[in-house]
Amino acid sequence: MQHQHQQPPPSPRPTTPTAAGKDNGRRPTNISVLLTISLFSLLFIFSLSSSSPNSASSSAGTRPDPRLFPTRQPTFSKIPSDPAPPSVAYLITGSKGDSGRILRLLSAVYHPKNLYLLHLDLSAPPSERDRLALAVESVPVFRAAQNVDVIGKPDFTYRRGSSPVAATLHGASLLLKLSKNWDWFVSLGAADYPLVTQDGNFPSLSTMGNLQFLPILLNVGWVCRSRRLKPIIVDPGLYLAEKSYMFHATQRRPLPTSFKLFTGSSFSFLSRSFVEHSILGTDNLPRILLMYFSNTMSSISSYFPTLLCNSPQFNRTVINQDLQYKILDQSFRQEPRALNSTDFDAMIKSGAAFATEFQPDDPVLDRIDSDVLGRSPGEIVPGGWCLGDPANGTCSVWGDANVLRPGKGAARLEKRIVEMLSNRRFRSQQCISD
Repeated sequence: MQHQHQQPPPSPRPTTPTAAGKDNGRRPTNISVLLTISLFSLLFIFSLSSSSPNSASSSAGTRPDPRLFPTRQPTFSKIPSDPAPPSVAYLITGSKGDSGRILRLLSAVYHPKNLYLLHLDLSAPPSERDRLALAVESVPVFRAAQNVDVIGKPDFTYRRGSSPVAATLHGASLLLKLSKNWDWFVSLGAADYPLVTQDGNFPSLSTMGNLQFLPILLNVGWVCRSRRLKPIIVDPGLYLAEKSYMFHATQRRPLPTSFKLFTGSSFSFLSRSFVEHSILGTDNLPRILLMYFSNTMSSISSYFPTLLCNSPQFNRTVINQDLQYKILDQSFRQEPRALNSTDFDAMIKSGAAFATEFQPDDPVLDRIDSDVLGRSPGEIVPGGWCLGDPANGTCSVWGDANVLRPGKGAARLEKRIVEMLSNRRFRSQQCISD
């Protein structure tokens, strides 16, 4: 039986943030003072991540809509019931002009069981951030599920440097504070987009256990490590409230000998236990690496790989494969090139869960919506919890969020993961550090 939704609970809550911006160029400087400032700034930002979010909590005195999360009576049957689908915590980030892209991405990856934290960095004017929060507040199911939050007081995050790591750790820590009920952490940018519905993600996630999907380069040569990790930079996103140059020192530092360096992709699919280890763990390695990478150009692609591979309790949980489809350009930096309609067939056949990067409102996004996600323009991606008439908005009427309706994308993703785990080279490709 279908139920019309009642007046939903209060609105999403703005939370306290950290970092955000873009590297404008180079400027040699007196590095000793700036290094000290950046190290203390990074420690201060990291300490903020363990504080309570400054939020107007929508969950104060209320609970999410019981039709989405019905109370189940305990059963005493000898037949085991299917486990509840896992939950994913998403950090979705963007810069000036990206609020529309963030909302579209949110609608494409939305599910009531997940948790979402939206971050527009300081390059976006306050009016754009306010419009984003109001747009989120206007969606009934977001208010009903109480699972979408907007960071209300951000800083700059540069594309390179250590501010992206600080922002990611801060976002992850806020998600840990906001809910105890999520299992996986994924950070997406405004240029990313899903290739599988959330109903299609859940069946594969249910079988993965405590695994980390993170592509790691195991055979990075000395020249590459020296080029990426020996130069010393100071990221102004850590300590300046306005856009500025990235500072480059003329000195270079030796590579470390107390731990092994690893590098890989800036995209990762991490378990909650590893995120807790990164932020709340008693092992001091996460803090040591945070300090080391505070003055490194490629910190976002090196911090998590190095921490994973040097942590004995986690280095055997690494799946050295990427769940994100991308095509690297042929430049020196090997950045992902923009995908378009000519790449559609290849990205779908890949079985990846996400793809990057896309230009704003590229026609290929419309094709992904219609052919892959089944999402109508301006609507939330439908799932098993959506009970409405498609003519009036499939997700305008909702039911039990634990009811799944996986599509063809689920089979493609499951096949990709099975191939990853059955590959004879699976163990040899792990980054076990002796």
